[in-house]
Amino acid sequence: MDIPVEVGVTPALGIRGLLAARDITAGDVIERCPVVLIPVQQEAALEATVLANYYFLWDDDHYALALGYGSLHNHSYAANVTFELDYAAAQIVFSAVRDVRRGEELTINYNGDPDDETPLHEGFDVQAL
Repeated sequence: MDIPVEVGVTPALGIRGLLAARDITAGDVIERCPVVLIPVQQEAALEATVLANYYFLWDDDHYALALGYGSLHNHSYAANVTFELDYAAAQIVFSAVRDVRRGEELTINYNGDPDDETPLHEGFDVQAL
């Protein structure tokens, strides 16, 4: 699979993030990331590590750490990428919501829905990414 991303410094915030390595068309699958499942009983241990800002909610019993580039997407309320949890394949599928130009940052809405403007949970530090 051609993965059209590169890690770089984001134009807007000047922090590490994912940039489009080529033009991407709306609907294109950007990456299918296998996940490492972490039991919810280990949340306190997970939150005590640097990984606290990199995991996804998976189901009632697990959190998921996306391998590949998946856990490196920064947050935006105007996200250009969406993600779906593929439980059967144990992976997260990232797809473009709209056309993305080469060099543009690839962002997801950490709330799951690209249009959800609910404030992020207290204590989450987007700048720490």
